[in-house]
Amino acid sequence: MKYRYILSLILGIDAIILFLETNTLSISYDETSLLYGDFSFLQAIIKYSLTLFGQNDFALRLPMIVFHLLSAILIYEIAKKYLDAVRDRLWLVVIFILLPGVVSSALIVNSAGLVIFGLLLFVYMHENISRKSTYPLLILFSIIDGRFLYLFLSLIFFARYKRDKVYLGFNSLLFIYSLYLYGFDVAGLPKGHFLDSMGVYLVIFTPIIFIYLIYVLYKRYLIKKIDLLWFMSTTALIISLILSFRQRVSVEIFAPYLIIALPLAAKTFSHSYKVRLKIFRKGYRFAFILSLLFLLLNTLIVIFNKELYLVIKNPKSNFVYNFDIAKDLAKELKQKNITCVNTEFKMAQRLEFYGVIKCDKYLLKEDTLEKDNFLSVTLSYKNRLIYSANVTKINN
Repeated sequence: MKYRYILSLILGIDAIILFLETNTLSISYDETSLLYGDFSFLQAIIKYSLTLFGQNDFALRLPMIVFHLLSAILIYEIAKKYLDAVRDRLWLVVIFILLPGVVSSALIVNSAGLVIFGLLLFVYMHENISRKSTYPLLILFSIIDGRFLYLFLSLIFFARYKRDKVYLGFNSLLFIYSLYLYGFDVAGLPKGHFLDSMGVYLVIFTPIIFIYLIYVLYKRYLIKKIDLLWFMSTTALIISLILSFRQRVSVEIFAPYLIIALPLAAKTFSHSYKVRLKIFRKGYRFAFILSLLFLLLNTLIVIFNKELYLVIKNPKSNFVYNFDIAKDLAKELKQKNITCVNTEFKMAQRLEFYGVIKCDKYLLKEDTLEKDNFLSVTLSYKNRLIYSANVTKINN
């Protein structure tokens, strides 16, 4: 029973931190594109949240936080098959919620958080209920998001390995349908981006964990211990790396599939640690502690991201710059009784979310000092200027 309380405590602290972070972020242009663009399943969920809780950052990011917390619970349940010790499963949850890619998916409104939750839900139903129970879920996946295309492909290989003709045919149909509905991007001139893709993977997982995941997948292949999680993770990883030899790949599309391999990595690590005498466990403890420190450092950087403005030369090089400015800028404009402006398209989309709509009465231009009859708008953090613009009243 005490472990349930510990799990609840871990998730509770995680949720509090994420909810507090919603106040520090502004909506980005990519998020407005999702919110105001073509219809999608995720867009419908976000708009429903905004309808319930009002047009604010909390309502905007609440669905992603919920997906994240449910994913953490699912990975704990899935790990029961791989890890006997409850303590090990709790450590796996901690690693999961601290992964850079998982933290970003919990706060940023895009398909990553939905896909991670969807993949974990599928694995849980497949392993704990029945394979037949996943059929309706897979059909739903083929409709709601194109990123599940690689799930169907991995299940084709898995069904072939299991010699299950029905499952093979079913997933082949879903793969073809998803391919028809969403397409497959292989455009552009052949150009190698392999190292770029590897770099992004290292950032999403941290170097030690990513390298260990690759090691585990390769080792399980050699010893013929390949299962559903192995097929899902390995298929997506190999496709992403093959594609990266000829084009730039959105690694964020494939990373959720590699996250699924965490229980496999945890099982391998736990087994390797426990079969050794205590005197030979030091290297494993050191690797685990070092990985945990990297993850904690990453989390602290995310939480205190604004402090980076004090040490970096160009504020725009801050990794969260695209999630800053808009909310504070809208507030500054409203304090000057300006509720509509004409400005650059991306900023206009972001300001609209905070109630500053587009009009021809005022012209907002960043870093322009040549106009007469203007109101200056500046945003600073601890006396460090991070944004400056002029608002010019247009006389019609």
